[in-house]
Amino acid sequence: MDVIPFQHTWPYERVMEDIYFDTCPKCGREQVLTHLKPHSLKAAFEGVKTSLNLPCCHATLTILHADDDYLWTNEPLRK
Repeated sequence: MDVIPFQHTWPYERVMEDIYFDTCPKCGREQVLTHLKPHSLKAAFEGVKTSLNLPCCHATLTILHADDDYLWTNEPLRK
């Protein structure tokens, strides 16, 4: 896998089976419950591209990889 810059990452939290963003990377809304399912997160851990539609602003993120703390995407999410 090519190195993905840290600007392309976004932190997430797991609570039971739910995946939350503290703040949406696109619109800034706080405490966003995503539609990402545990099997999709597991696939992202294995490096399978996964699309995530954000419920707050309907933007789409393409997740290239995931670890225990961050989702790694194909676009910069940080400045």
